[in-house]
Amino acid sequence: MSAVLDRYCGSVFWNSSFLERPDPDLPVCLEQTVLVWLPLGFLWLCAPWLLSRLFRGAAPSSGFSWLYICKQGLVALLFLTAVAGLAVTLGEDYGPLRDRESEGLRPPMFYANPVLFAASWLLVLLSQEGVRRTADAVDSGALFLFWVLLVLSGVFPFQTLLRQALAQGGASDLPRFCLFYVSYGLQLVALVLSAVPDVPQRPTGMEKKSPEASASFLSRITFHWFNSMVATGFKRPLVQDDLWELSEKASTRSICRTFETHMQRHLHRARATLRMRQERALRRQRPPGGGMANGVSQDVLVMEEKGPDTSKGKERAGRDSVDDKDYPRSWLLVSLAKTFWRVLIESAAFKLLQDLLSFLSPQLLKLMISFSQDSFIYTWWGYLYAVLLVVVAMLQSLFLQQYFQRCFLLGMKVRTAIMAAVYKKALVVSNDTRKESTVGETVNLMSADAQRFNDVTNFIHLLWSCPLQIGLSIAFLWLELGPAVLAGLAVMVLMVPINGFLATKSRGFQVENMKFKDKRLKIMNEILNGIKVLKLYAWEASFQAQIQGIRNQELSVLKKFSYLSSVSVFIFACAPALVSLATFAVFVSVSPDNVLDAQKAFTAISLFNILRFPLAMLPALISAMVQAAVSNRRLEKFLGGDDLDSSAIHHDSSFKSAVSVCGATMTWEKDTQPILSDVSLDILPGRLVAVVGAVGAGKSSLVSAILGEMHAIKGHINIQGSLAYVPQQAWIQNATLMDNILFGSQMEDKRYQKVLDACALGPDLELLPGRDMTEIGEKGINLSGGQKQRVSLARAVYSQADVYLLDDPLSAVDAHVGKHLFERVVGPRGLLKDKTRILVTHGIGFLPYVDEIVVLVDGRVSEVGSYQSLQASGGAFSEFLNTYAKESDKSQQDADPGTPVDTLPESPDTEADCPAEDVVSVTLKRECSMRRSQRHSSVKIRTRSSVKECQKLPESRAGQRLIENEAMEQGQVKFSIYLLYLRAVGWCYSTMVLVAFFMQNLAFIGQNLWLSDWTNDAVKYYNATYPASVRDMRVGVFGALGVAQGLLLFVGTLLMAHGCISASRVLHSRLLANVLRLPMAFFDTTPSGRIVNRFAKDIFTVDESIPMSFRSWLLCLMGVIGTLLVICVATPIFTAVVVPLAVVYYFVQRLYVATSRQLRRLDSVSRSPIYSHFGETVAGLSVIRAYGHQERFLRHNRRTIDENHKSVYAWIVSNRWLAIRLESLGNLVVFFSALFVVISRDSLDSGLVGLSISYALNVTQTLNWLVRMTSELETNIVAVERVSEYTQIENEAPWVTDVHPSDSWPEPGRVYIEDYKVRYRPELDLVLQGITCDISGKEKIGIVGRTGAGKSSLTNCLFRLIEAADGRILIDGVDIAKLGLHDLRGRLTIIPQDPVLFSGTLRMNLDPFEKFSDEAIWQVLELSHLKEFVAGLLDGLYHEITEGGENLSVGQRQLLCLARALLRKSRILILDEATAAVDLETDTLIQATIRQEFSHCTVLTIAHRLHTIMDSSRVMVLDAGRIVEFDTPSALLHKKGHFYSMAKDAGISTGISTAL
Repeated sequence: MSAVLDRYCGSVFWNSSFLERPDPDLPVCLEQTVLVWLPLGFLWLCAPWLLSRLFRGAAPSSGFSWLYICKQGLVALLFLTAVAGLAVTLGEDYGPLRDRESEGLRPPMFYANPVLFAASWLLVLLSQEGVRRTADAVDSGALFLFWVLLVLSGVFPFQTLLRQALAQGGASDLPRFCLFYVSYGLQLVALVLSAVPDVPQRPTGMEKKSPEASASFLSRITFHWFNSMVATGFKRPLVQDDLWELSEKASTRSICRTFETHMQRHLHRARATLRMRQERALRRQRPPGGGMANGVSQDVLVMEEKGPDTSKGKERAGRDSVDDKDYPRSWLLVSLAKTFWRVLIESAAFKLLQDLLSFLSPQLLKLMISFSQDSFIYTWWGYLYAVLLVVVAMLQSLFLQQYFQRCFLLGMKVRTAIMAAVYKKALVVSNDTRKESTVGETVNLMSADAQRFNDVTNFIHLLWSCPLQIGLSIAFLWLELGPAVLAGLAVMVLMVPINGFLATKSRGFQVENMKFKDKRLKIMNEILNGIKVLKLYAWEASFQAQIQGIRNQELSVLKKFSYLSSVSVFIFACAPALVSLATFAVFVSVSPDNVLDAQKAFTAISLFNILRFPLAMLPALISAMVQAAVSNRRLEKFLGGDDLDSSAIHHDSSFKSAVSVCGATMTWEKDTQPILSDVSLDILPGRLVAVVGAVGAGKSSLVSAILGEMHAIKGHINIQGSLAYVPQQAWIQNATLMDNILFGSQMEDKRYQKVLDACALGPDLELLPGRDMTEIGEKGINLSGGQKQRVSLARAVYSQADVYLLDDPLSAVDAHVGKHLFERVVGPRGLLKDKTRILVTHGIGFLPYVDEIVVLVDGRVSEVGSYQSLQASGGAFSEFLNTYAKESDKSQQDADPGTPVDTLPESPDTEADCPAEDVVSVTLKRECSMRRSQRHSSVKIRTRSSVKECQKLPESRAGQRLIENEAMEQGQVKFSIYLLYLRAVGWCYSTMVLVAFFMQNLAFIGQNLWLSDWTNDAVKYYNATYPASVRDMRVGVFGALGVAQGLLLFVGTLLMAHGCISASRVLHSRLLANVLRLPMAFFDTTPSGRIVNRFAKDIFTVDESIPMSFRSWLLCLMGVIGTLLVICVATPIFTAVVVPLAVVYYFVQRLYVATSRQLRRLDSVSRSPIYSHFGETVAGLSVIRAYGHQERFLRHNRRTIDENHKSVYAWIVSNRWLAIRLESLGNLVVFFSALFVVISRDSLDSGLVGLSISYALNVTQTLNWLVRMTSELETNIVAVERVSEYTQIENEAPWVTDVHPSDSWPEPGRVYIEDYKVRYRPELDLVLQGITCDISGKEKIGIVGRTGAGKSSLTNCLFRLIEAADGRILIDGVDIAKLGLHDLRGRLTIIPQDPVLFSGTLRMNLDPFEKFSDEAIWQVLELSHLKEFVAGLLDGLYHEITEGGENLSVGQRQLLCLARALLRKSRILILDEATAAVDLETDTLIQATIRQEFSHCTVLTIAHRLHTIMDSSRVMVLDAGRIVEFDTPSALLHKKGHFYSMAKDAGISTGISTAL
């Protein structure tokens, strides 16, 4: 081969003598062949890809840029130089320049090279045009690399020609000499230009486009384009507007489009496989008893049943476990892989290159050590090694960062695809699939499961990379140390099962810990939802003790977990020391000839360092894979579930009727009993049809069936035109009031005003601070029940649909408002008079005015006809009338809906935080609850959806918002927060931890210095026998120092665990104690989610994340300081470099931390809207589907995900930006440490050289980690800041004071209120404007008034939920303001409007402090008519009540509240419209019990339904915070004032006193 090349060049191709001298050079032939072919070969390799762009894209219309013209001009000149080179050769061989003396022609090289260059320049011209034609391309990476290679290869001929010319006193071959330097100059300019991006002029309005799109290749690989973001972040905290738009490829829309295509295809295949599987299973066994088993246990639909039905529960459970296997499998991963295959391949290539390069460093280190040992090696070799070390390190950094960038982006995209798919599925999911997962679980699929996929994707390539690294390390180690390496390997392999065992143990503890955490948060959630009840009953202390008990259990598990982690840290710290100890000990013991020299020792240590990473990562990777597999199953089950089958809904225009139901039999789920049987209805266009029937007759189900929400067994439904739907429980979005009404329609002023007036929303707008631009809180928190219902109605009216489905919208509003709505909207003269309206109603007052009445009985249509004809028929309808006539007075039918009504906003709502559930879930739960109460109880309960009453805070008019945005911290975390945490840890612990870690680092450095000294024995005992005593001493001390390191670290970690757990205990106790003592106003203005977040996420961070980050940060800091110290000891000259490097490092770190911290905060702030919008969507599914707005909600979801991804993407890039800069600094450390070794080679022994460089090679990683940890610690310590923020809010009055009332207080129960004034918050107006009244003991007082009159405020004042601005209240002569809150609240009793129960036993709900005996409790249960029901339960008094009392009906909950009141036996009872939510039977029972059992008490009743207080001793009428009338009911009716007009509105005529 060499001879051929010699002939090709006409000179020697290779001769080693060129390198064996102090000033080395390369042979000319090598320079003219290999160094020419290398860059040109690279160019031609890339040619197909470069040229394909030429034919793919059309020429842009913008014309040529100056940069393009310059680039093409330069290449044209280079082409001319190549042609000139060929011309010179031809001239010399055949032309006038021919040298007559020379023999023969020039060698082939002189022809080949110019031709090669000329062809290559033409290729470059075409490639540059191809780049211009490619959309969004600003330069070409391949061309840039070609120019770099070309210029680097040209350096050698450059200096060779120069040296020859200088040696000869002139150039021997002047034409070629000139041509070479001209072309080299042109190449240099071309290289510079190729690094400049050719950016076209941007259209205006593109300012927020990411600079990445216009970044050059060099800028892209170094992430230089991100500088502007970092600079902004350093100057001021970043805000959402600073973030750049995502590229089209990274946008949710584009990702979803690709993913959905693959998903549909693979899911379709998986479903086909599932069908085959099911058919095979069916053929194998036919179930006995046909299909009878299917209908079993509909009761266990929502909650687990205890008691007589356990057998059914088991049957259901059995069925579930079978169902569990039946879903399409193994399609999600394939779909994801097919969607993102390109990124996967790219990142794998980068990872492979980086892995291979990482094994070059130990080999270079070995050469470097041999260079320092052998003084005969020329110095230039040392410099070459130093340069190679830094080049390899730089390439490694670049490849690694490109790999990470792609993997993290892939993770983000996978998360996007999954989140969007889950959201889209949730919009079309069938009831069967829906029933299997609650809203919370579905939100979990979007948050937790998608995040797990994200995490696994980041490290997916480690699956093949770890084994590769392990294999290569072992191979290289074998070459160094022979079989002795097996000893080290054995130690490592032994570590794996130990680590595995520790991991399984700790996972067990974590599961246990999560159980306690969930339990604690569940109770916390309930406390916050029922905080008003807790305060009214003075039960905070009992619940505080309950939570503290669980917290103590949680912390004891955490302590065990921390001990385990300490052991695993100890093992992990000892591992490298033990491995090297085992290897070196075996190596020197095997044979006396084996002497450990520096080359072997430090090369081995470098390889062991490489080996540590894959061994540490494998267990983590495996556990992440296991978690992702679980998530994969859950996602496949949800996404593969059936869609809602709406095939039974037709839109056939040939039908005459607007809605026709043809023989429809409908059920909620496939395998359950039908709810509607054989229903046939024809509703003509423009008619108003009322649907009536008893509870559970299927009225709401009929509406749901028309909406297509139910499963059709047979029959179909035809609908003409569009639908509008008003559900029974209004669904309100977290948006402005106007957005809630428009609901995506265009704004038309006139129509909008008309709708507002008709729905009586005018007066409400006056009360709202921003009128219709007021933001409505989550679940409509700042609207009362009636207001929500009217907004829901307004939305329907504004939508201008053809068919209106109104599911009992008038039940949630006061009688006079209901009348107004019927008259102005629904009725024959209303806005909708020409539309088809189907009205489900319980109110009989409206029935005479409807066109047609449909009577449902047990899911069948029993009668259809007009009011008069049905009344006369004496069938089911007349029964219905008789039942409901009791509820609304007969005279109500006399009131003519035609008469105009004064509209006033109706009663506000006390429990606005009730979760807005969508109609399907409510119906499923309700039916279940009804069946149960009918089974167990003699009291037949009617569960009309409870209208919840809510105390709304009057708001300041200044702002539009009731709920302020959560403050997001900005800038650096204050040092005082760190001190606060350290104080909580304890100064003693803190100091001891610091000392232990410092000593551990000293032991580490000592061990390495000892090793360095040990390797010098090879020189000392050169050609002599190595004494066994010396060998044993070396091995012994080396091992002892290794174990000391581990032990010190173990002690440090243990101490830290103790300190951190005590900090967790202190911080949580302070937080809990303070939150329970906060005034009611705080809970009214703060969403419970925000408070729960403090107890969930922030306490979790304090418990688990902060201790970890603190430990890692300390260890990294010590590691970096140790490394620099060692290098400085080895080569003192290095200290000169340390200072500038430290300064640069500090600035890079500060720049990064400022930006990264804020990006993290923006990420968490922009992530919440994704989940809250999702939760909101699931809650309002029926409404969204009814209006057909799925696409709009999908778009909104994509937008919220994109907003979040702007910060996620920026954060990912910020990490790469930092890493590349820090690694460059680390690489400089490597370079300088190697350089100084070369400079001072004579004064250094080889042991120190090895030590210095192997330390330097490690510093890159440690530096990187230090910044990461600093940033993480800053991010995590914010949790302490947030927790301490809630411990500093001002509390309500003390629970107990020095003033104690007597044990029998209050005895007569006289209440005297004197000039009492109250405001909710200092900046607001008075709510009660100086009330004075005297109520004698045992008096029964009714309190009435319109909304906002101050009725609820008055009861709140009696319990001091709001404190007086002026005046006082005396109860039996004692000023209540002087008592402790618990003394006061414990002696009064209230039966609240909303029956709040807590999860726990039934007994705990009645008597949380366990003051009363079981007999006393049974006694009150008997009085409250619950004895039979409770006795029928399996666990009796210890029956578990589910969250919010879901497994009892509303009536039973209300009776339990009555039992609570009976148990307390206090002399003053307040009834806050206690019977609003129950049916007539329960109402009668409660009224009778109150009359009998509380006859000796003072009773104050707030009434919305006047007939409940017509038998009071006196009635107090409030208006605008003042008492306007106070007398007996009969006197007030005769007076014809406020009370009279209210009675008239309610249909109570003067003669009637409805004594119930």
